Amino acid sequence: MGWTLEDIAWDQFDPSRVDPDILAVVKAAAMVERNAADYTRHLRAVFHDDPQFQAETDRWQVEEEQHGDVLGHWAELADASFDYQAACRRFTDGYKIPQTGDGSLRGSLTGELIARCIVETGTSSFYSALRDATTEPVLRDICHRIAGDEFRHFKLFYTTMQAYLKRENIPAWKRLFVALGRIRESEDDELAYAWFAANAPAQAVYDRASSTAAYGTRAYRLYQPMHVTRATHMVLKACGLNPQGLLGSVASRLMWRYIASRARVPLAETMPRPVARAA
Repeated sequence: MGWTLEDIAWDQFDPSRVDPDILAVVKAAAMVERNAADYTRHLRAVFHDDPQFQAETDRWQVEEEQHGDVLGHWAELADASFDYQAACRRFTDGYKIPQTGDGSLRGSLTGELIARCIVETGTSSFYSALRDATTEPVLRDICHRIAGDEFRHFKLFYTTMQAYLKRENIPAWKRLFVALGRIRESEDDELAYAWFAANAPAQAVYDRASSTAAYGTRAYRLYQPMHVTRATHMVLKACGLNPQGLLGSVASRLMWRYIASRARVPLAETMPRPVARAA
């Protein structure tokens, strides 16, 4: 592991630079990152005869959980009313990832790894966008570190995928189909429920549509075209398609149009400005 919570300059935290919408997004992100153990159990089951990759997923889990902890700690600094551990319990009590024993959710081992590449593409681009959107110095540093970890995780899953691809010989169109399916799953309950668990009042009732809108609108507003272009190129690479030239250009423009349209959706709710703790 390249860094720990002790490496963060917490004394540089500036409460005057905390944006309430960014804070709400960070709280939700912390929930998802801290829940990596469920994904590790799934990957260990699917890749039960690959001990080397299982060891890599164990290291991946530790780093992902650290991401959740560092984001949760920052959110507690920014909002004195936020209880990170309680929010995590609320999230895991209400959301569980699908488990299928030792069978693949994606039809092949290559497909499983493509799906992980898509997730790491999304998180790497998200934390890069978040880093560039915030002016709070500690959060900028945290997001820079996490974005680097997520890109390294992409390379881990991509390299492993290349090895399995030689055995399974999955054509590019099937890989693209898996990738698009995993992208569509970003609209499922995970992020929506993470938003709800981290931000909704205790007495609130979960509504998927409103929670998806509340999270998505704020998150998509963070992105700039360069973040979208880089993410699109990573997706195409994972699918075995050339990200350069016309294909990459067209795909990037389409993805940017989608991101921009989602960012223009009116905010689903007004977030109160939290009370910040002293650094």
